[in-house]
Amino acid sequence: MHLKLERSLSDRTVEAYVRDVKRLRAYAEAQVPPLTPTTVRLDDLQAYITHTAKSGAKATSQARYLSALRIFFRSLLRDKVIDSDPTELLEGPRLARKLPVFLSVAEIDAMIGAIDMSAPMADRDRAMVETLYSCGLRVSELCGLRSSWLHFNEGYLRVVGKGDKERLVPVGPEAIARIEAYMRGARVHVPRKAKGEDIVFLNTRGGPLSRMAVFNLVKRLAVAAGIRKTISPHTFRHSFATHLVEGGADLRAVQEMLGHASITTTEIYTHLDREYLRSNILQFHPRATKKAGSAA
Repeated sequence: MHLKLERSLSDRTVEAYVRDVKRLRAYAEAQVPPLTPTTVRLDDLQAYITHTAKSGAKATSQARYLSALRIFFRSLLRDKVIDSDPTELLEGPRLARKLPVFLSVAEIDAMIGAIDMSAPMADRDRAMVETLYSCGLRVSELCGLRSSWLHFNEGYLRVVGKGDKERLVPVGPEAIARIEAYMRGARVHVPRKAKGEDIVFLNTRGGPLSRMAVFNLVKRLAVAAGIRKTISPHTFRHSFATHLVEGGADLRAVQEMLGHASITTTEIYTHLDREYLRSNILQFHPRATKKAGSAA
């Protein structure tokens, strides 16, 4: 209840955190004597993290376990179940910050060009790809998009993101045109189920489109366009943000459009931009391409 009501976390995140705390519980009950939430100390948690590492848990998984445990014990401290927080000095593995994969404008155009516009749901597929790139939506936000949230006269979409947080996202004229074409065309002929009545992007049976269906579509289009990068629907979100930052967009504005709770998350795109610029300099600048020791 704390995770849902006070921290506004999504159902999937809540389920993951509960699983992580259950892992600690299983470990604690196996100790001699068994550990309880009131007897667990820093040394016990450090031993637990070491145990998870030896069991093959990756650094990212260990970091998530730590996040769940910190929230759990802080909740107990707040409710006065325990007198001190054993996770306060607990350190986890340092995570390397990976730069996200993104597509160039030419690659996005190639994927859009790979859509067979003679196919029955081609207008839907074109509209989805344009919306992913135009608005930087998460795939869950795309699948949950409702007709009543389309405010095209004002040039915005209403989006419900992680933790049921709402935001308004600007939408470009190309995405608007493609969504309207789909709404007037293919969508009208799809048999409508009650739960899909207000959903924008429907499957052929009239229900909401699944995340996996969008994932499979993106994979097929990438193959058809000859793109060898490992991509997913989220790659369009990375591309949206990267192209905005490259174009000089204000980082706070990008944060707002992406729905990031922290500006730190958005700052990854400034690092990506620097890497992009550096790679171009190394590739094309005469001093960078000249072999070491050669005469000027």
